[in-house]
Amino acid sequence: MKFILGIKLGMSQMFDEAGKIVPVTLIEAGPCKITQVKTKEKDGYEAVQIGFVEIKKKNKIKKPLQAKPFRYLKEFSGKDGEYKIDDEIKAELFAIADEVKISGISKGKGFQGAVKRWGFHGRPATHGTKHELRSLGSTGSSFPERVIKGRKMPGRTGAERVTVGNLKVVKVDSENNLLVVRGAVPGRKGTLLEIVG
Repeated sequence: MKFILGIKLGMSQMFDEAGKIVPVTLIEAGPCKITQVKTKEKDGYEAVQIGFVEIKKKNKIKKPLQAKPFRYLKEFSGKDGEYKIDDEIKAELFAIADEVKISGISKGKGFQGAVKRWGFHGRPATHGTKHELRSLGSTGSSFPERVIKGRKMPGRTGAERVTVGNLKVVKVDSENNLLVVRGAVPGRKGTLLEIVG
């Protein structure tokens, strides 16, 4: 199983073989170091923990939990035989035309109304509608005389973990640790991404 951590650098465009413009996302992928290998005998499950973006010595936190000098630590399920501690994972692990699944935290949009949050149509613009074009309408019913749990209502939007699958790797730049993926990826510039092949 292929996996790596990366940072979203932004979006751009490329020409494919047919000469068509293709939207792409640039990702700084790795280098990551394996910090821990978990086994069924010792931990009860098989996983590999990797660290990304080394912290400088002067910025290290003197706490037992932050003993490993990395800004990001993530676990991926995998067999312990394939990886050893201090092994390095780089962008060249992936090849052109590989299909990947990318997870990240989506852009936060703050408190939003039901029209933007859930795609409600709002009220009609005519026939006596006044000052409530974007209201969500009735929220309850005559029975049970309360708002039922799970009702779609205004609230905080975005800033949630989102996974996008079936994304194709268009280009791999091993010198600069860059992955170029076709399509859009969750989050703003600088978002931490989990890339699984």
